[in-house]
Amino acid sequence: MEDNNSLKFERLNPTKLFFKCSVPAMLSMLFSGIYSIADGIFVGHFIGADALAAVNLAMPLIMISFALSDMVAVGSSVQIAMLLGEKENDEANRTFSVCVKVIVAISVAVGVFFFFVTKPILVLMGAEGQALQLSLEYIRVFAVFAPVTIIYFALDNYLRICGRQNYSMIMNIATAVLNILLDFLLIVVWEQGIWAAAFASCISIAVGTLTALVPFFRKSVELRFVRGTIPKHSFFKLVANGASEFFANIAGSVFMFILNIVLLAIGGATAVAAMSVVMYVESVMGMVLFGMCDSMQPPISYCYGAGLQKRVFALEKRVLVAAAAFSIAAFLFLRFSGEWVVPLFVKAEDTELMELSIHAMSLYAFSYLVNWVDGCLSMYLTALGQAARSFILSMLGTLGFPLLGLAVLVPTLGIDGVCLMPLMAGILSGAVAVVLAVTIKHPEK
Repeated sequence: MEDNNSLKFERLNPTKLFFKCSVPAMLSMLFSGIYSIADGIFVGHFIGADALAAVNLAMPLIMISFALSDMVAVGSSVQIAMLLGEKENDEANRTFSVCVKVIVAISVAVGVFFFFVTKPILVLMGAEGQALQLSLEYIRVFAVFAPVTIIYFALDNYLRICGRQNYSMIMNIATAVLNILLDFLLIVVWEQGIWAAAFASCISIAVGTLTALVPFFRKSVELRFVRGTIPKHSFFKLVANGASEFFANIAGSVFMFILNIVLLAIGGATAVAAMSVVMYVESVMGMVLFGMCDSMQPPISYCYGAGLQKRVFALEKRVLVAAAAFSIAAFLFLRFSGEWVVPLFVKAEDTELMELSIHAMSLYAFSYLVNWVDGCLSMYLTALGQAARSFILSMLGTLGFPLLGLAVLVPTLGIDGVCLMPLMAGILSGAVAVVLAVTIKHPEK
């Protein structure tokens, strides 16, 4: 009898398969985004604007802490899905087991590193005074919990490869809800500081990690922990394919360093806090869009490994159409909802921050008219194992074009240039993404 992946990824109607994979992932990301907003509300209202700015300063370093493990997780997810499509289950299990061990080792090393070297990096970014101390406090909590949090997102990928989309969804929603409850208790009820926001996140993710491990230890999914190793060339291949995600994370974090320096220079902590509000709200739409695109990586990689090229195209077509429709809705929301949404994060008496945040959000909205192209096609390139093309697109989309946008727009438009920069970068990276995707030479099978 065929396994669940074969029945689902190979035989299910492409539209039904798209919804079966994407809806749970989008709901998971929606709740994660709601948590992100709730976290911003708790931090902004009950700790203060300095704490909100501190979280924004800390976030690039936290993202870097996930970058190395993401390189292994994403690269291995593509390779494992292809191996399952080729019916090489034993090799898929060995690849899975080796990569989990590597990610745990990386997590320990990253946690130790960031616990001890965070302060000089924040100083280099221009952080000082209260913002520096709060950022340091926030990051060090994440560093302590790194061994049990960083692996969470990798395990979530592996669950979806095994066709456990609904389990993944329930796990992610429960993690987000727990996070909100802990934020409320620690920050609102017990009036703790910024460390509590980080602690709530880490405890929730750690619980999620344990939950994600249960199906693998109970051997109720396709992938199993087994002994053995994989050839060096196979490991280097998966690292190469995941390198685009790694460098995208690093490049994105480097860009955030630069962006925060620019914001501090042209508008001080108020500008950083305003952009933090925009990013909190935007993150919901961004995470849902990412969840939809990312959810289709396992079936596309599986079908590509199985030689079902027409099915690959059919699935990607549905991703592009759905992403375009969703992005238009996101544009309208960000463009016109600022007056109702921003007050959730900003105290009424802080009128300068309130006005700047509303204005910034209305301009940032335009990026959603174009950024879906880059997002969808970047996932597509990764899913097909197109490491070089995916790397080029990642570097240009996350660092090259955004830096160009800052250099061109900020000198004349100031903070408006910062808000319009994603639109310019999205147009350029979208054009490159289309060229890279349509010029792939697919194997004849």
